[in-house]
Amino acid sequence: MTAGHDLLITGACAVWTGLRGAEARLAGGQDIRIRAGRIAATGHLSPEPGERVLDARGGVVMPGWVNTHHHLFQSLLKGIPEGLDLDLMGWLSAVPVRWRRGFDQEHTLRLAARVGLVELLLSGCTTVSDHQYHLWPGMPWDPSAAVFDEAERLGVRMVLARGGQTVSRMVDTTPSPQVQPETLDQLLTGLARDVQRFHDPAPDAMRRVVCAPTTPTWSVLPDELDVIAREARALGVQLHSHLSETVDYVRYCREVHACTPLEFVERHGWVGPDVWYAHMVHLSPAEVQRCAETGTGIAHCPQSNGRLGSGVAPLVAALAAGVPVSLAVDGAASNEAADMLSEAHACWLIHRALHGAGALPVADVIHVGTAGGARVLGLDAVGTLRPGQAADLVIYDLDEPAHFGLHDPAVAPVVSGRGRARAVLVGGRVVVEDGAIPGLDLAELRAQAAAEVAALKTRLA
Repeated sequence: MTAGHDLLITGACAVWTGLRGAEARLAGGQDIRIRAGRIAATGHLSPEPGERVLDARGGVVMPGWVNTHHHLFQSLLKGIPEGLDLDLMGWLSAVPVRWRRGFDQEHTLRLAARVGLVELLLSGCTTVSDHQYHLWPGMPWDPSAAVFDEAERLGVRMVLARGGQTVSRMVDTTPSPQVQPETLDQLLTGLARDVQRFHDPAPDAMRRVVCAPTTPTWSVLPDELDVIAREARALGVQLHSHLSETVDYVRYCREVHACTPLEFVERHGWVGPDVWYAHMVHLSPAEVQRCAETGTGIAHCPQSNGRLGSGVAPLVAALAAGVPVSLAVDGAASNEAADMLSEAHACWLIHRALHGAGALPVADVIHVGTAGGARVLGLDAVGTLRPGQAADLVIYDLDEPAHFGLHDPAVAPVVSGRGRARAVLVGGRVVVEDGAIPGLDLAELRAQAAAEVAALKTRLA
């Protein structure tokens, strides 16, 4: 990782700001000056004494992607044959629940987190929210510290959504120690400890902690939801979980709780501008409006939802209604292309297929995946390229055949889903340079991942 300098980025063929409408693209010059980790100026700029110049000629510049929902531990569980053609409930039992017992050592989680973060960073992602539910009573090592440490080594902003459960779920078949529930006191104590050690409330924080029981409808008792929300808000942290991912999820809530999932969580204080949910695939128009009224956010995961046959979230309607909407890749065990370029491309295509060719412009996809993610995570100083904002950005090269012949190179990252990250900056620090992560041996990482996958298979056998 290259330490921060006074920087000038020059010569890009296009700059996206992360905003919508007329402000979506930088006009009147494509240069960006960075001072003390922040954007100081944009426009036609000349180099100043002592200023390092980053040449962006022929490239596209945009804010770094903000990934609002991931399960980094799943980065060593890609393409498991037994789960490849199953829906959500079958897949949960066959893949994450079954294979979690192999993650009984710290180095396995660390390696999985490293693989996932490297994949994201090389796609231009600068902020990652990891929904970390790999926790159990008496755990002999510290998964929160491990994930934060891996993110710090790579220079990525990390929001740790501290998961967990207090009851065994229906998918926890033949449970191992690694899927045993915590008590409510253990869950809250663990959350408070992580907040005390890691949480930074600053709008450009490198580390945040969020309260995130795995699933509000069946991972904790209903009465516990009220307590968890109250304790989390007293600690000054946000709330996150999965919601309304499948038709079965909605059916379960109607049969057991006599309401929709959103109505259920609202009864227990789990809506508001400090709450966001992954998926939200099956929302009625009234529920979309309720999310807008309460400021409850959505982490849209189009590829995972497609891979598991769950459906497509009402992103276009939510965006039009003013719902805080963001983009996320979910876990690599249900999205084997867990990078933000691929996710943005899928998002652009899926909603146009459903709603028409003009339903989701490229600028809106970029907005959702950058400024929208920052809004959902409460990181107000990131997500847009404007003076005063943190200098989190990516410069994409357009040197692949997929880009040849483009009339407007600016749209390339979204319409092709491809683009080599020539440089990635986080807070003005260069964390990807010339398409590589300084100090990282990709061949070695690939070999380590292959060896650990073999070891996981042996441990489960």
